[in-house]
Amino acid sequence: QAFFCLLLCIPWGSSCPPSCQCTERAGAKAVLCSSRHLEEIPKDIPRDVVFLKLDANSITRIPSNAFRHLSHLEEIDLSRNAIEKIDRAAFKGVAAGLRSLDLSSNRIRSIPKEALLALNAKLRLANNPWHCECALQEVLWEARLDLDTIQDITCHTAPREEYVGKPLLQVLDAGVNLCSVRQRTMDVAMFITMFGWFAMVIVYVICYVRHNREDSCRHRDYLRSLPSAQA
Repeated sequence: QAFFCLLLCIPWGSSCPPSCQCTERAGAKAVLCSSRHLEEIPKDIPRDVVFLKLDANSITRIPSNAFRHLSHLEEIDLSRNAIEKIDRAAFKGVAAGLRSLDLSSNRIRSIPKEALLALNAKLRLANNPWHCECALQEVLWEARLDLDTIQDITCHTAPREEYVGKPLLQVLDAGVNLCSVRQRTMDVAMFITMFGWFAMVIVYVICYVRHNREDSCRHRDYLRSLPSAQA
């Protein structure tokens, strides 16, 4: 009974994931999970953690509400993982207090702008195989990026071949607007779709008129074939 009472008296916030190390830095709790072969974000991170290090693992995705219960978080290090997908609500619940978010050296090609633009944290996005597109351009202009790493945000793929291999900042400084490129692509696609529908209507009208004309000719020939008295 004393043992179970002791378990009940231990606050849930003081638990520590078995693959991690929990320490304190100047009175603030830090959870260190670096190089622990993790494939996903641990579920049992203490609620009062302030510094969270998940770098050098094999995490491939940041799901929605991954840190929602960690309202005291100020720094998250997710660098040197294998992250490919980040959900729109991945950092929901930590936007207000988060000061630093490191996503460098992953496998991120694209990211929903909603996932990052709501953050006030300083972002590190360098050394990812980025596909340079409108959403990434908006993140670059509106988010708080770490100025020391911004030159390492490079276009791995891009709408035009001449942008590939260049820093995104250099491409944008040359006057390129990736959002207008996307808009032009959408306009062309819409034009092609409308042209296709218009062509189908024209073909239908032509077939309808031709069919009616043939019916009229057959009816006229039939009337001519009748005896004059019957006519």
